[in-house]
Amino acid sequence: MMRFRGGNHIQLLRSGAEYFPALEYAILHAQFDIYIQTYIYEADAIGVRIGNALISAVKRGVNARVLIDGFGSKTLSASYIDTLRAAGVDVMFYRPKISPWTFKKNRLRRLHQKVTIIDSQIAFVGGINIIDDANTPNQVPPRIDYAVRIEGPLLPVIASSVHKLWQRLAWMHFRVKHAYAHRPSSHRSHVAGNISAAYVIRDNILHRRDIETAYLTAIQHAKSEVIIANAYFVPGIRFRRALISAAKRGVKVKLLLQGRKEYFLMFAVHAFYGLFLKSGIEIYEYRKSFMHSKVAVIDSEWSTVGSSNIDPFSLFLAREANIIIRDQAFSTLLRADIIKSIEEGAMSITSQHWQNASIGIRFISWVAYGIVRFFLGIIGNPKA
Repeated sequence: MMRFRGGNHIQLLRSGAEYFPALEYAILHAQFDIYIQTYIYEADAIGVRIGNALISAVKRGVNARVLIDGFGSKTLSASYIDTLRAAGVDVMFYRPKISPWTFKKNRLRRLHQKVTIIDSQIAFVGGINIIDDANTPNQVPPRIDYAVRIEGPLLPVIASSVHKLWQRLAWMHFRVKHAYAHRPSSHRSHVAGNISAAYVIRDNILHRRDIETAYLTAIQHAKSEVIIANAYFVPGIRFRRALISAAKRGVKVKLLLQGRKEYFLMFAVHAFYGLFLKSGIEIYEYRKSFMHSKVAVIDSEWSTVGSSNIDPFSLFLAREANIIIRDQAFSTLLRADIIKSIEEGAMSITSQHWQNASIGIRFISWVAYGIVRFFLGIIGNPKA
């Protein structure tokens, strides 16, 4: 159950240019323990920079633990992992076995969340992996995305979730002696804030639909505007109906989607263009560079920043984490940044534009959507 806690200080971080300096600074000033969870860890300029900060922290006596996904970080070299481990950084893989040629559900359940906890007092949550924004193979850099830096009463909730996952996996890897961190009760943050927020996760046990439900509830109560910026957007039937219903009752619904297709299945989103446009939903494709955003703002009062896409992988399979924020100032700031992306780097997709699109493009979109539906049937989630 989603529970909001007031009194938080939450800072919006735009892409790696703002995120990595803040993350590095927090690591370099850590006193007790560091936990990093990420889908991708790349040993490029940014990955080495963060790795060096972790090594420096370990030399000061700080416990540093990094949990990375076996599929997302499959290209991370063994030599670099050995370098981190030799320096005392505890590196562990989430589902190291990958299944590229089979639809084994267990191996498709990935660690997609990006969460960092420093001394149980500072948290970073968002969609940014440990990878350089300029490291965008076959795409135009820099990558754009978001994260937040959090201090305040929400920290115990986030820290507990992060520590429990590490502990459970440590037991599974027969590493019991490393399962617990030293978190002195005397070390407490007194940062004053006024933001009400909730930490929402998606897993395959107790929180299977929590993030989707948070979105749907907010959309259903929207009064004036729903604006979503999402890189991989293939919404299920409940999500589509909620957006269309909102548009029909006079809510302005705007979608900022990825215009540069990274995977074939991303064309599945086009299957809904006609329906959305007919319902009065505005669609924009970001084409200036590679967009990895997973954020939304509703009525300039409710907003979310996190790792969850609106697609079957995020909503039905992956472990995800989002922050839900109820604060007008923060939501207005995030909204302004999304609007800036629309104005400076996006193309408006109109009904006329879509009607004039080639039959081939529309055919490809339905083929891609058909594959998604087939995939969902295999994993046991046929509604899409």
